[in-house]
Amino acid sequence: MNDTSDATATTTAITTTATAAEPVRFDTKIAVLLREDLETWQRLNVTAFLVSGLATQLPEVIGEPYEDADGVGYLPMFRQPVLVFEGTKEMLTTAHARVLSRALPRAVFTSDLFTTGNDRDNRAAVRAVSTGELDLVGLAVYGPRNAVDKVMKGARMHP
Repeated sequence: MNDTSDATATTTAITTTATAAEPVRFDTKIAVLLREDLETWQRLNVTAFLVSGLATQLPEVIGEPYEDADGVGYLPMFRQPVLVFEGTKEMLTTAHARVLSRALPRAVFTSDLFTTGNDRDNRAAVRAVSTGELDLVGLAVYGPRNAVDKVMKGARMHP
């Protein structure tokens, strides 16, 4: 390698490092709204289920696979943070109406899903209830930041 190649490689490394250190501001947002009266285990379970729905249908939310220093590979995850909010049952109903009116990608979790034990029964439980009668305990949404902010208006960040 000559001096010019070394200098180019060093400059490239510095540029990459400087760029990586700058904060990334996404023009989209992933948000989860949980009903405030859920038990801790329910909050975790609902959040995991909801965000899995977004990941399956929106490939643009998934980043690159991970690899540790020994070359062991790991699955890719979301490319951006997931913001978790909480609110009342009424807040969930309002947010659900907002997300539907904006036609944003969404996932729902109803109280009935705590009593089922598999995907088939989960889907049947949601299908059995009309949209306006769903007993929502969680909602996940993805879309432009401003639109997601409007859906989550009035909700508070999860403690």
